[in-house]
Amino acid sequence: MFEKYKHIIWDWNGTLFDDVNFSVELINGLLAKYGLETISREHYSEIFQFPVKNYYAAAGFDFEKVSFEKVGKEWIAGYEKRKLEYGIYPGSAELLERISRLGIGQSILSAYSQHTLEEIVEHCGLTKYFAHLYGLNTIYAPSKVDLGKKLMNELGHKKGETLLIGDTEHDYDVATEIGADCILIANGHQSKSKLTKIGVPVYDELNKILQEF
Repeated sequence: MFEKYKHIIWDWNGTLFDDVNFSVELINGLLAKYGLETISREHYSEIFQFPVKNYYAAAGFDFEKVSFEKVGKEWIAGYEKRKLEYGIYPGSAELLERISRLGIGQSILSAYSQHTLEEIVEHCGLTKYFAHLYGLNTIYAPSKVDLGKKLMNELGHKKGETLLIGDTEHDYDVATEIGADCILIANGHQSKSKLTKIGVPVYDELNKILQEF
């Protein structure tokens, strides 16, 4: 299945990088700070979405009382302080290595800020696997579509030659917009029940993909 592709575009957070529980912890800290009800990981995976402003609203924030910009900056500040405490999902490095040995190129397309993306990918020892690291230039994660189009133009591959692997509906939307095939991983930021409605292959975890290489 995967050998037909010339390039694989990876999402980072929730796909290769295991930061879901950390993200839930951070949002709950902010919800508690502003006197709002905290959420479970299960509820988080049902309401998480792009743009993340909509997710914050679904979590309970009233932007008439506290601005999205303020809450977003506080969330990012908390994430930045502890981001190096977390690592990649089991099987990630082995899967990247197997793909590399097949001669398939790999890149990351992330809603993470460019500078921090480069820093944390290097910290995880994975930089050598990627031809390109594409992150956003804003902390508010609106969309990856324009960035994805830029990456596809740089890659120069034909339709059907590129696969995007992510963990959210937005990753599928991005893949559709940029002309890439898509598969999704169900142990990231959105629930399996949401992902299976899309109509593309959904794997429970990266190790399930690893079995096919």
